[in-house]
Amino acid sequence: MLKKLKVDLFVFAIAISILLAYFFPQLGATGSKIPLNLISSLGVSLIFFFYGLSINYEALKSGLKNWKLHLTVQSSTFLLFPVLILPFYPLFTGTENELLWLAFLFIAALPSTVSSSVVMVSMAKGNISAAIFNASISGILGIILTPLWMMPFILKTDVAFDFSTIYLKLFSEILLPLILGLFLKRFLGVWAQRHKKQLSFFDKFVILLIIYKSFSQSFYDEIFSSVSLLEIIAIIGLVILLFFSVYALTGWIGKLLNFNRADSITNQFCGTKKSLVHGTVFSKALFGQTSVIGIILLPLMLYHAIQILIISVIAAKKGKEIKTDF
Repeated sequence: MLKKLKVDLFVFAIAISILLAYFFPQLGATGSKIPLNLISSLGVSLIFFFYGLSINYEALKSGLKNWKLHLTVQSSTFLLFPVLILPFYPLFTGTENELLWLAFLFIAALPSTVSSSVVMVSMAKGNISAAIFNASISGILGIILTPLWMMPFILKTDVAFDFSTIYLKLFSEILLPLILGLFLKRFLGVWAQRHKKQLSFFDKFVILLIIYKSFSQSFYDEIFSSVSLLEIIAIIGLVILLFFSVYALTGWIGKLLNFNRADSITNQFCGTKKSLVHGTVFSKALFGQTSVIGIILLPLMLYHAIQILIISVIAAKKGKEIKTDF
């Protein structure tokens, strides 16, 4: 119950951040006296530094044996999702909704979550070590694969992007701190494990700050005036459809490969999740100071809330099934 409450509070905090951005956009917009861009950049670097410190080498080593499950989860995360979104590109290219399609591709290209995937798999009595392995590997692969999926389509938009700055940000704010964290794990790894809860709060604070900054710029430039209530309702419907489509397909693939109960749970739970942490920091690197970032993040935040809600219910039900068996 407490874990569910924390999730609810974070989703609530996201809503508060957006409301603050709506009423006080000038504090986060370009030209503000408060250096939120610098603060959030440092925060992003620290998130990936702590991520490097926290990676569980033992879980990674033991997880290597179950290669079929790992390959399936990573294929779902980085191939199945984009394959479901890409066929609709011709319908949206050149239209006023092309940016919304790009936002859905952004969801599709992102890695899986770390903490929530492991928590939900544990609740459902799935393969926890495999969940840790896939969540960790997914975050690392996403640094490479997410930009590769996005770049060809970002180039085709009418928004101006400085790609030298994008690559520099990806390296300096994400990849370099991660490598440094991995290098210093032997010295600071125990400290990171001991302060896991505090580091989780720090992650969430940085995410909320980036969300506020992103939506402030979008509200300040009045970019949401082009999104109607009907379109928002449609986005929610499409997000739910996307989740259940991948959940059904990963379940079918698991049966096809004869996964046992624990592996099937891990396959579906990790294969359907998308990381809000990586989404917010990658959007900052890929889209920089452009005002479109608010619209890019909107479907992702809805997906985040919906995936947590649905998987929590499924995990609780599956957890009770095991108790019933005994």
